[in-house]
Amino acid sequence: MPSLIRFIVFLAVLAGLAYGGMFALATMVEPEQREMRVKIPSKKINP
Repeated sequence: MPSLIRFIVFLAVLAGLAYGGMFALATMVEPEQREMRVKIPSKKINP
């Protein structure tokens, strides 16, 4: 039984690290905004 508890604690620690990493990425990393251009063929504008 102690090995089962140790395994569950190990999985909980891994889940906590993954959750912490996702939280850190979501709060500390800002996406870079830039201009976007899309060329639309004139055949689609004027049928």
